[in-house]
Amino acid sequence: MELSYVLSLPSKCQPYLKLFLGREREREMHSSICSPISSPSQLLLKPSHNLAMGFGLLPKPKFSVKKSPSSSSPKALLSTAKESVLKEFHKKRALKIISGLQNFDRDNVASVVTAADKGGATHVDIACDPELVKLALSLTSLPVCVSSVDPTAFLAAVEAGAVMVEIGNYDSFYEKGVLFSPEKVLNLTKETKRILPSVTLSVTVPHTLSLPDQVKLAELLEKEGVDIIQTEGGKRSNPSKPGVLGLIEKATPTLAAAYSISGAVKIPVMCSSGLSTVTAPMAITAGAAGVGVGSAVNRLNDVVAMIAEVRSIASSLGGASAYRHNPYEEETLRRLCNNM
Repeated sequence: MELSYVLSLPSKCQPYLKLFLGREREREMHSSICSPISSPSQLLLKPSHNLAMGFGLLPKPKFSVKKSPSSSSPKALLSTAKESVLKEFHKKRALKIISGLQNFDRDNVASVVTAADKGGATHVDIACDPELVKLALSLTSLPVCVSSVDPTAFLAAVEAGAVMVEIGNYDSFYEKGVLFSPEKVLNLTKETKRILPSVTLSVTVPHTLSLPDQVKLAELLEKEGVDIIQTEGGKRSNPSKPGVLGLIEKATPTLAAAYSISGAVKIPVMCSSGLSTVTAPMAITAGAAGVGVGSAVNRLNDVVAMIAEVRSIASSLGGASAYRHNPYEEETLRRLCNNM
């Protein structure tokens, strides 16, 4: 289902959207979308609206920086912003949805951001591009993180509204044979801290390093003032078993890294790469303060499926009301909407 199509869904689809995404939120949806209108056409979702408004999902986490007499200086405001960004990590329930470091497809990024917003995620991670940041902020109030391996690119994205930067999501570089040594990661970190000393910084520890070397690098990154360590490893894992066993096998490298690193540093660890509804809770048990999910969401071809997947993962972490993905209901929804 194309994003442009979803944005123009007719008002008749609304009851089916409510059926698909839970009757328990019907009353809340009614109060948020029902208002006097002069014609049925006014019920159409418009590009200026947050997509899927009234889908009946969780209230999205609010992210705001409140000014007060004691926090009026830029430094104080940045400190308050960092506290807000890290809040869900300190509660050990952060869920970051990743669109991809080299994903500049506006429609796909918009779908991923919308899925994060409506599915119960706490953060969204997009490519480091000011225009994409503005797009994301028009769709969500979640903290927006940008990913890059070029520290000089972060400034423009932060000026556009990003509140967190990530050195990582290296998968696209591995495919080209580009590796990241501990020295290179440390140099990128130092340069980023020089340019943006007060912005929340997350750094991925490359899975290409041995586990002991990953731990050593994480300890050095903590000394450099990094706020979050992100793990990876799912891409290189090739499960030999199908089903649940395969999902667990695929997540093993990043789970092992999260367990080892979280025991060596005091800052939050985000477990990412190769995670699913089955393995996301295991990451928290292993010591992670949050999980990062990319391909499990961004590879899906329509926003309805993306929302369902994010909601399922959030539910597995205890961050959403109990929900079971029902393919039959999803397909019924699409058929009903296509026949309108």
